[in-house]
Amino acid sequence: MEFSLLYFSGDGSTIQVNKYHLLLETAKFADRHNFSAIWTPERHFHPFGGLYPNPSVISAALAMVTERIQLRSGSIVMPLQHPVRVAEEWAVVDNLSRGRVSLSFAPGWHVDDFLLSPENYGDRKEIMWRGIETVQKLWRGEMVEFLGGTGSFVKIKTFPRPIQSQLPIWITCQADSTFIGAGKIGANVLTSLLYATPEDLAQQISLYRQSLAKHGHDSQSGKVALMMHTFIGEDIQLIKEQVKKPFCNYLKTHFGLLENLAKTVNLQVDTTTFTEEDRQSLLLFAFERYFQGRIMIGTSETCHKTIEVMKQIGVDEIACLIDFGLDLDAVISSLYNLQKLIENYQNKEYKNNYSALSLFG
Repeated sequence: MEFSLLYFSGDGSTIQVNKYHLLLETAKFADRHNFSAIWTPERHFHPFGGLYPNPSVISAALAMVTERIQLRSGSIVMPLQHPVRVAEEWAVVDNLSRGRVSLSFAPGWHVDDFLLSPENYGDRKEIMWRGIETVQKLWRGEMVEFLGGTGSFVKIKTFPRPIQSQLPIWITCQADSTFIGAGKIGANVLTSLLYATPEDLAQQISLYRQSLAKHGHDSQSGKVALMMHTFIGEDIQLIKEQVKKPFCNYLKTHFGLLENLAKTVNLQVDTTTFTEEDRQSLLLFAFERYFQGRIMIGTSETCHKTIEVMKQIGVDEIACLIDFGLDLDAVISSLYNLQKLIENYQNKEYKNNYSALSLFG
């Protein structure tokens, strides 16, 4: 099991000068303590997540303050971007980081985001797959044809040339069809338990592995990274009190999550008559449900159990979402607890694997 840090919720509405202090300090922590990667998203038109309108710009900054850790988009909304700009911008980051770029792509879902490319909303998934293929060709240095300003086609290469000859690709997946599509092109997977149960995810990972094999890839070659809200402390009740408000604020920005969760337990949600009291009750219900093994919020002992469950269903990496409203001191304290948990967990894994090998001489 590998561990990375993921950012998604930073408040872009504040006016203080050190908006990116938490991001930069925790990224340096992750780099020093051998986390596998840093994920930064593409977010538009909402204060919650508004720190991250362009992951290539953020990753260029992170390349300057880190040395070893992989820099990943989590994710690029491909239908909002031109493939040429994606290839150019991330080649810059690959050079600045000396070859540490890895990209996850998504089709997008917020309809208002598509004011950037309104014509792409209807076919966004197909446009994503085509765009990924084009970015890969440009990354490899191939000539690709595009419509020019005069209405005629022109073939171009993009510059600067990246350090890595092949671009590591991930697909941000929620639906079964997207897991299958990721397997078809041999990409890795970034996913979450926001809309799924662990049982659902186990089935989706199985579909992904089957698709890899069906399309000529090693069925075990692809990685599955799972985004999980993460905060680790010493006392479970104190932890719940500390994270309840920021986590509920996160859920407020994704009301569809609440509706979906309510349906899974046969709660009827009529949004036409929904009151603020109803909303608060549903938020608290959702918080308690997510707390039951679908987030990495708890003590080292409870989170160790969560990691084991995720490993058993086929997860290869936990992408720890840490910027959901807690202050820097609390996040850093949690990261030290997380680092201790990771060391203990990986040492236990090593001992177990060594013991198993010893049985065979």
